[in-house]
Amino acid sequence: MSALYRIDSVHLHQFVQAIWRHAGSTADEARLVADHLVAANLAGHDSHGVGMIPSYMTSLAQGHLQLNQRPEIVKDVGAVLTLNARNGFGQVAAYEAMEHGIARARNFGIAAVGLHHSHHIGRIGHWAEQCAQAGFVSFHFVNVEGDPMVAPFGGSDRRFGTNPFCAIFPRHGHKPLLLDFATSGIAFGKTRVAWNKGVEVTPGYLIDHQGNATTDPGVMQQPPYGSLLPFGLHKGYALATMCEILGGALSGGRTTHQATLQTSADAIFNCMTTIIVNPHAFDAPAMHQEAEAFIDWVKQSPQSGDEPIQVPGEWEEANRRARQEQGIPLDANSWQQICHAALQAGMSADELDAFRAQTSSS
Repeated sequence: MSALYRIDSVHLHQFVQAIWRHAGSTADEARLVADHLVAANLAGHDSHGVGMIPSYMTSLAQGHLQLNQRPEIVKDVGAVLTLNARNGFGQVAAYEAMEHGIARARNFGIAAVGLHHSHHIGRIGHWAEQCAQAGFVSFHFVNVEGDPMVAPFGGSDRRFGTNPFCAIFPRHGHKPLLLDFATSGIAFGKTRVAWNKGVEVTPGYLIDHQGNATTDPGVMQQPPYGSLLPFGLHKGYALATMCEILGGALSGGRTTHQATLQTSADAIFNCMTTIIVNPHAFDAPAMHQEAEAFIDWVKQSPQSGDEPIQVPGEWEEANRRARQEQGIPLDANSWQQICHAALQAGMSADELDAFRAQTSSS
């Protein structure tokens, strides 16, 4: 395994902002991208954190990612909005889409937002947390347009993306309940992290180019390419299919098929359909009491092992506490790739060395 760096989240946030400012982003865009990527690492989802920067830089160089774009409302029927992100940063497009949706849900009690032609929107839970901060429930269906990585149940080659699903429920006096997962057994980015660390992945998540089971993350990183598998056999595959249609087609975007296949693995484009609900629009005065009674009931189950019973979202919150205190861990390969991307963006060697001097390794 490669060496491990520990980087303070504030320092890392400053570094990410500086990279994108050098690349040509406005201050607001650089801040939103840094907000999202560092927050993903803090939550423990390194697959969607700052390790994405090299891929984004390649996408920019290839002309796929467009800097300083603002999503455009292409249809507005009150409680339902459709936005075109114009190939801009997903961290900007999704943030603004959620702001629009939150405003409409506050007015109507419910809102639906379709977002399409967005560069990678990253960790979907980030957008759900934005809704929960406003006091709203939300549901998110996402597809990865034209970038197949996952084999269908019963199939042996890649046919669709990792197609996340996400839902959130705000709680009084507690962090929200947050469900956020790829419909593949693991996210593609987790194979990148494992590849950079020089470790295998857990059995049952990958097949090679011949359809044989493997634990080698390299089948997703270099040709001949293998495939991820859906979680839960036919159930994960079925949910991925619905995310493809509801996220891709319903949002006004595109689904994955022969005519939409991307020419570059770094051209990651998402479509997302989001439903945002004001829970107080329902006739449910005991809603929060009932939710907490259920959570208490579940946690009273005798533990079957050493780990405590957790509800959705608690794993991420535990990671935030630990990483705020101990720093964000990055393997040496990922850190070197990010530093190289900083130089590609136009950062001077002296400025990069100043940032590097503030990291520690083990």
